[in-house]
Amino acid sequence: MTEQKTPLTPVQPLRRVYRSDVRAARRRLGRHIRKTPVFHTVVPGPSGPVPVTLKLEYLQHGGTFKVRGSYNALLSERVCPEHVVIASGGNAGIAAALASAGMGKSCTIVVPESAPHTKVAAMWSHGAEVRWHGTTYAEAYEHAREITAERGALQLHAYDLPAVVTGAGVIGLELEEQVRGRPPILVAVGGGGLIGGIAAAAGRRREVVGVEPEGIPTMHSALAAGKPVDVDIASITADALGASRLGEISFDVARRYGVRSVLVTDDAITEARDHLWREFRIVVELSGAVALAAILSGAYVPPEGERPVIVLCGANTELPVL
Repeated sequence: MTEQKTPLTPVQPLRRVYRSDVRAARRRLGRHIRKTPVFHTVVPGPSGPVPVTLKLEYLQHGGTFKVRGSYNALLSERVCPEHVVIASGGNAGIAAALASAGMGKSCTIVVPESAPHTKVAAMWSHGAEVRWHGTTYAEAYEHAREITAERGALQLHAYDLPAVVTGAGVIGLELEEQVRGRPPILVAVGGGGLIGGIAAAAGRRREVVGVEPEGIPTMHSALAAGKPVDVDIASITADALGASRLGEISFDVARRYGVRSVLVTDDAITEARDHLWREFRIVVELSGAVALAAILSGAYVPPEGERPVIVLCGANTELPVL
């Protein structure tokens, strides 16, 4: 797969996010999002059955957790422009289109030529204008910046914007109400918006573990290097977890709160998605099954007596692949 480099942006002071920001996001989001349910069950691990709690976030509006961040970003603007622009190969674009429509805004999404047709169709269904530009996310991002300047629009970032991160973090607050105790939370990692938000909400109250494909180890590499670094992209999850570098905001959260990363193979991810369909008739995209893959494969072994929470984060897939 072609290597994708994260587009360069002007250097700005890092905007740290905290639990208080996530709590503010929850008040702001209100009726715009669903409080997705949890499901307690048992799944097979290499050494025997493992009790888990599945957070069914794939049931969120648009089939993606990213709707939380998109709505929060629009609602956070004191004076929000009438036009929204984003570069995305998939779920971030769907979320921006849905939130823009819900707020009465127009939306333009710039997608690379590799964007899945199923996800582009979902963008259209919410009334967005879709433009194809370039073969990589980086090229699409630069074109989105040009459109933003031309139209005086608001440009959203798929994962490295404070409001996007804190919007996703509301999942962490919901889990505090839905699950007893403080079990570890396993979260798929791409650019880091989801895990950054959940870890900001959790702080040091509980362990948050990032799960990444071996072929896109953005957090693993960042933690090893002491800073976000570009990585090559070589995974079947590239359409959703295709960021080549961890976001600065999420790296800061991970370092402050001791978030760690485990890696899983593409075969393990495929098996996890097949397991969800076979055993529960749950349909998620490959990225949505990444966190579960850590349990099934043994890449993550929960502490004795703990029932880890597994976030199933996205459902935008083509049914024939099952």
